[in-house]
Amino acid sequence: MRNCNKVTQSFKDVKNLIKSKKARDEQGLFVTEGIKIFSETPMDRVEAVFATAEFANEHPEMIARIPAGTERVLDVRADRFAGISDTKNPQGIIAVVRKKKYTLADILGSAEAGCIDSGAGKGTGQGTAPLIVVLENLQDPGNAGTILRTAEAAGVSGVILTEGSVDLYNPKVIRSTMGCIFRMPHLVVASAEELLPELRAEGITTYAAHLGGSISHFEGDYTGGTAFFIGNESRGLSDELSGKLDVLMKIPMSGKVESLNAAMAAGILMYEAKRQRTVAGQGLLG
Repeated sequence: MRNCNKVTQSFKDVKNLIKSKKARDEQGLFVTEGIKIFSETPMDRVEAVFATAEFANEHPEMIARIPAGTERVLDVRADRFAGISDTKNPQGIIAVVRKKKYTLADILGSAEAGCIDSGAGKGTGQGTAPLIVVLENLQDPGNAGTILRTAEAAGVSGVILTEGSVDLYNPKVIRSTMGCIFRMPHLVVASAEELLPELRAEGITTYAAHLGGSISHFEGDYTGGTAFFIGNESRGLSDELSGKLDVLMKIPMSGKVESLNAAMAAGILMYEAKRQRTVAGQGLLG
């Protein structure tokens, strides 16, 4: 007979991981919830799975994905499941997953295949120039998730956040990434400034969209190693960091708009880089 005390403790552990960044950091675990994210989750990183009996009966193909030996409770009462769920309309499946640790070397080595190699990026090991997004004290979970999704779509090598930013393993961020948390290399650093010496040693030019920028972002050359810096939603980049970057740019805007949403600004820059690299690559092929 199943040990109910152990199951109860497991539910408490899941709830703690959902609510507490400290718990996630200390245990190296996080929680995913829902059919879409479960279908994207690498099963070799799954520690435990909790599902309602209804879900298990309706989605046997999902249950079949769970590796043998993984802790599993597949008959959670719907009301009990709702008590540990972080969503308004639970779909009946939760997984506890191990985090994957990345290094800056991993990010420098993960440039998208097919991008133009200008000779500027030395750290890729694939003959392609890195394209990196650095987030300084970004706070909004939706923005963070959107930036990760856009980064994957635009062929970005990796996303780096400062410690003052939102936790990428916050359940709201996990949901908004739509699974790309498992594919987009990411790293947390104490400060963005500490990255600058190594980025420059790798031939990577540092750019930021900034109200004090002297050129349009269309004038930048992103075919070589490139790092885009995005700041806090309300304060932007810190003055200390802005003063140390290679190029400050403005994104042209009409009307009376003074600034763009952080995720929107990041997306504009990433896709301009993708456009330039695509055009340059076609030029070489032609």
